[in-house]
Amino acid sequence: MNIRLYSALVERLASLRSRIARWPRWRRGAFMARIPPIAIERLALAGWGVRSLVDARVRWHGVMRCEIGRDVLGAVIFDRRRVAASGARESLIDQRIYYGRLSRGVEVWPDLQSVAARLASEIRRLKAIDPKRPVIVSPFHYVSQYANIYVIDALRAALGLESIAVVSGVPRDMYGDDHALIPGVNVLYTYGDDDRNGLGLRVARSLRRNGVAVLFADVPPFALHRYPMETVGVSMFGRHARIHNGVFRLGTQFDALLLPFYLRFEQGRFSAELFEPLPLAGRGAPQQLAGYIETALTDNYPHSLVAVHPSMYAFAPTR
Repeated sequence: MNIRLYSALVERLASLRSRIARWPRWRRGAFMARIPPIAIERLALAGWGVRSLVDARVRWHGVMRCEIGRDVLGAVIFDRRRVAASGARESLIDQRIYYGRLSRGVEVWPDLQSVAARLASEIRRLKAIDPKRPVIVSPFHYVSQYANIYVIDALRAALGLESIAVVSGVPRDMYGDDHALIPGVNVLYTYGDDDRNGLGLRVARSLRRNGVAVLFADVPPFALHRYPMETVGVSMFGRHARIHNGVFRLGTQFDALLLPFYLRFEQGRFSAELFEPLPLAGRGAPQQLAGYIETALTDNYPHSLVAVHPSMYAFAPTR
């Protein structure tokens, strides 16, 4: 690239970002709330492409995601540009959902409502077979955390529950007061002493009360924070790997079923893939869940939110 053109581009980008940073929150929110869903993918690709020219951190973050995918997935073909731009796409979707709901009070996303209806139908089927057996719904880390939580809130409403507990390690209130927009979702955070202590007990209480709770069972073992993560050995992509054991410890105690799913986002529309319910007390449950995680990564790697660490599922300290 011509050095003068490059310098001019850097200067214009810096000026634009400075002006946007000075906007009041309501103005930024109003702007994000009006983005058409069909434009999100193109905006993410364009935004990452331009920022990668002027920001080495952004550029190498995208390269790293692609290199991890090549190492983990082997011969599986994926779109490198979409993989590199996944962080930008996630941020746009998060903000579009949050600010859209904030500005309109209640904003209905029919695609996500349809996913919630499928989950509710499956839970009712499982409850009809065994009313006392609890179900742990498990969104995998794909597309957008806000989209996943939207689905969970819609699921809560479809099941007629006043509240539903969600175990999450994502920082709260990234754009504003999350609880004010989703009062029916009781988020139990995994970080911080006050939140971590007694977490399992609070999840257990929710399972007893509602028969349903939510836990992201595909969390990679590198998300340790200051606590050692309890893991279990499995095989993934023909290698030794480790996944989080907490869901099995909790699920075995209650003889619970795990209902995993992951989101897609194509051409401005959401969809989901649901896995078969998994009895968590079963002897082969960890390996079966590992198979689900492997299938999701192979099928939907460009939308994975956890593919940002070289170890992925290959490393965890023993407890």
